[in-house]
Amino acid sequence: METTEVTPVGTANEATRNLWVKRALKQIPANSRLLDAGAGEHPYKPFCSHLRYVSQDFARYDGQGDSRGLQTGRFDYRGLDIVCDVTAIPEADGSFDTILCTEVLEHLPNPLQAIEEFARLLRSGGQLIVTAPFCSLTHFAPYHYYTGFSRYFYRHHLPAHGLDVVELEPNGNYFEYLAQELRRVPSVAGRYAADRPRRLELFALRGVLAILERLSKKGTASAELLSFGYHVRAVKR
Repeated sequence: METTEVTPVGTANEATRNLWVKRALKQIPANSRLLDAGAGEHPYKPFCSHLRYVSQDFARYDGQGDSRGLQTGRFDYRGLDIVCDVTAIPEADGSFDTILCTEVLEHLPNPLQAIEEFARLLRSGGQLIVTAPFCSLTHFAPYHYYTGFSRYFYRHHLPAHGLDVVELEPNGNYFEYLAQELRRVPSVAGRYAADRPRRLELFALRGVLAILERLSKKGTASAELLSFGYHVRAVKR
């Protein structure tokens, strides 16, 4: 049985998402054909050994981008199966049992076209597994077109494309999100303000983080206001 470690407030965004994706992948029947759309460096491939895994990406991001916002420094596309636009994947209708698309929608000029393409590629009864931010800082620019997607985006657009939402789970909550961004203040101040918080200011930040940790434990419903993002599963009719 998997266990979840208690992590400091505002630090569990990626870990929580990874755990959810791994669990979703584990539940897919063996030998199912899965498309990892916008796979990038395909971090979830190791958890797809029981599946017929196919990776796709447009393979243009170089880790540097336009140098604005958050960049990775480098990016490795080696091992991709398909290099193409995610809205025009050269595969037959209904050729996949599952499509995985993690942290990709915000990087697409036309995310609805991608959803339409996913619906085309999925067989009837197949599932779409999606994660994307609810709110995000500029990253991987210039390939950053949307800051995030609300629960209402999925509840409106997925059914409109024949995809019924069966799971829609927030990652984190309002207090967790604030804590995440407070933890960035020293590095962001150094980059954009040529300054750093002073000793007493850092002490004050730690105090606020302690408040946010307490409130996060008491106010999990605050995710309806703000969260890191959503974890979504939908099934094609």
